Amino acid sequence: MRIALDGMGGDFAPKESVHGAVLAVKEYGVHVTITGPKEKIQEELDQYEYDQSRIDILDAREEISLNESPVMAIRRKKDSSLRRAMDLVKEGKADAVVSAGSTGAILAGGLLVVGRIKGVDRAALGALMPGKNGHFMVIDLGANADVKPQNLVEFAKMGTVYFKALKDNSNPKVGLINIGAEEEKGNELTKAAYGLLKEEKSINFIGNVEPRDITAGDVEILVCDGFTGNVVLKMYEGVVKNLMSMIKEAMMSTTKGKIGGLLVKPSLKEFMLKNDYKEEGGAVLLGVDGIVVKAHGTSDARAFKNAIRQGKSFYDRKYLEHFKENLK
Repeated sequence: MRIALDGMGGDFAPKESVHGAVLAVKEYGVHVTITGPKEKIQEELDQYEYDQSRIDILDAREEISLNESPVMAIRRKKDSSLRRAMDLVKEGKADAVVSAGSTGAILAGGLLVVGRIKGVDRAALGALMPGKNGHFMVIDLGANADVKPQNLVEFAKMGTVYFKALKDNSNPKVGLINIGAEEEKGNELTKAAYGLLKEEKSINFIGNVEPRDITAGDVEILVCDGFTGNVVLKMYEGVVKNLMSMIKEAMMSTTKGKIGGLLVKPSLKEFMLKNDYKEEGGAVLLGVDGIVVKAHGTSDARAFKNAIRQGKSFYDRKYLEHFKENLK
């Protein structure tokens, strides 16, 4: 499989992106084309031993900053690392693109360069998150701050295809994130969307899901507008991070706590690993005619490696074919 990796995307690029590519090549046997300034990418690659036939560099001299218009940047900066990576997928020279760059620029590149799947109104970001009873997906995580009720139905259908194709779940449950479980709760968007979701025969809609029940993992697909989804994602990450920090401080504050900490340390490590975003790799841009994986902006080498693994999983399971067939 051929991966196009935006070598300059992310807070710690190209150091971590390049290292992640090396790890992925060794573990998954993929071929990676890293886009970015050739001398910078090569300087990082020179630090590792790897199969040189499986990694090459596509020189790209421009960079897209966070403070410029994503659409204009994608259109004008055709020699940027992200645009070059997107072009490889569009031209059939790569099977997936992975980037930890600007969410807006990745969305713009997915829509303007890779292109939207016929019949899809809005592309959306969806990511798997660990829950108490299993993984769940939230859609949308920030691609669309404002949506229409029918867009939430579309998100539910895209999430259903994802779970059927990649998780071998023939009837995943769909929930609508809302402030209450009752049908009449919520704002105009959620109340209108509830009625449409209830009537949609291609999904297994179970009703509203309150925020406190999201992380149970009992409902596989949770739909919402991108503003709400982004708040859910960042709140979830923050709670896990701060909770572990508070537990560590409490245990280290007394001698008894330190002794107890030694006993529970293996369990806490397992918990942290289960709830670490780096293990999932990233969010997938659903609805575009190619595999586009958005890695976390603070991704390290392990996160990049897992984002590449995620792209490979989509390719191996023929996700796009399932997607197009089931969204007709």
